[in-house]
Amino acid sequence: MPADPKPVCPVCGRPTAPSARPFCSPRCRSVDLGRWLGGTYAIPGEPETEEENSAER
Repeated sequence: MPADPKPVCPVCGRPTAPSARPFCSPRCRSVDLGRWLGGTYAIPGEPETEEENSAER
């Protein structure tokens, strides 16, 4: 049976670095954050209606 696979960076696929885990570097960590902030990544859910939007304000 093979040994446990080494974790890889979700951005570039290189082996992770303990100091930047789960990424390989601070650069890949920043790229991932930029993708979240830019809307590239999103958690699926029901779209909000105008009624729900105004009730929260």
